[in-house]
Amino acid sequence: MEAVKKAKERFAKYPVVFAKCSKQATLYARCVLLNEDVKKSECEKEFVEFKSCLQSAAKGLKTRL
Repeated sequence: MEAVKKAKERFAKYPVVFAKCSKQATLYARCVLLNEDVKKSECEKEFVEFKSCLQSAAKGLKTRL
């Protein structure tokens, strides 16, 4: 049950991780929503920035996604 406890602790930090990346999340969401027919790699730049931010924020909180 230790694994479940650790997973719950990690999951509880997700709102903080996402809050730290609200700007990147907004830019990515805007790109996706403004394109009526989104194709692969169309919003790749925004996605990579958002993903990188999430990873950095998680690392800063000593957790993982």
